[in-house]
Amino acid sequence: MEHIASRQSLEDSTRRLLSVAAPLDDAGLEQLGGELAAVGGLLHRETALRRTLSETTTPMETRVGIMDRLLAGKVSQPTRTLVDHVLRQPWASGADLRDGFDRLGRTAMFLRAERLGELDDVEDQLFRFGRIIAASPELSVVLDDPTVTGPARAQLVRRLLEGRAHPLTVQLLTALAREPGGRSYLHGVRELVDQAAERRDKVVAVVQTAVALTAEDRSRLVAALGRIYGRAVTTHEMVVPALQGGIRVLVQDEVIDGSVAGRLDGLRRRLAGRA
Repeated sequence: MEHIASRQSLEDSTRRLLSVAAPLDDAGLEQLGGELAAVGGLLHRETALRRTLSETTTPMETRVGIMDRLLAGKVSQPTRTLVDHVLRQPWASGADLRDGFDRLGRTAMFLRAERLGELDDVEDQLFRFGRIIAASPELSVVLDDPTVTGPARAQLVRRLLEGRAHPLTVQLLTALAREPGGRSYLHGVRELVDQAAERRDKVVAVVQTAVALTAEDRSRLVAALGRIYGRAVTTHEMVVPALQGGIRVLVQDEVIDGSVAGRLDGLRRRLAGRA
């Protein structure tokens, strides 16, 4: 989200979500996550509805009342409580409100996985599936094709993952295929990885090396990155022989390139500049 008001609304709504989720058991938390995802799905499909719900010229009680009537008897009380709170926050656009519900639903799901001690596995599987997409142009084209229906894209992802990945991984990736929100599928997967890491207050670092890291090298790298970013770091490693040696680290849009290939490329650019 680019708008400050929407980001602040999401932060406030996330705090409210954590409060609502605190007393829930595993089943209750699963239900909360699923119902929030369903609300997000509704707003994906109903453009006029999300515009109405985010329109500041419409009285707040009117907006809250519309959703309350739509959800009556269909969702649990914790979900209704949270939806009421979310709709009372200032959202810059209907798209931001929709994306806010998407993220809140995922947060509830990640929280459940965290309680079960399974969040590390889910995050790793999301990252690895993103690598599969990046390395498979044909698959990427299908998942980004607007002429392919959402259910058809979701079914494709389900066939690829079911029985091979954690149920939450399958749920998140099929939901993204069904409703990508106007972004590329790979971009959406990367957002899922980042959000899973945020749930544990960690920074995601993609580490590329010419050869696999040893346990000692990995430990030193994680410690060094933690000092740089002032937060715990979760790493996803890729062996890229073309680097020739050294290491390249990608953290969001920042690249730390200490590879042999990177240094040679930098030298070539400097020599070209002199010429």
